[in-house]
Amino acid sequence: MAWTFPTALFFTIIAGLLILFTWLAIRFPETPRKGILGITTTRGDRLFISLLGSAFICLIWLGLIGMPLWGGLGCALIYAAAVFRWV
Repeated sequence: MAWTFPTALFFTIIAGLLILFTWLAIRFPETPRKGILGITTTRGDRLFISLLGSAFICLIWLGLIGMPLWGGLGCALIYAAAVFRWV
């Protein structure tokens, strides 16, 4: 993998999210909740589900439409918001 600016930015954002969610877990402990999928999730679980789903959305976008990826990113952000709201 080439360490370009977008690659470094991607991993920096992921590391920042992990640090933020660790801080949130320490500062504001949460009880797991049961959402629309019927599974008990925490903030970290929902982050993982949204990142995994976003990767698949972007891959499908690339396969069907191609570049640029802005539309896929928009769909992924909407998906992530829905995951954090209802899952």
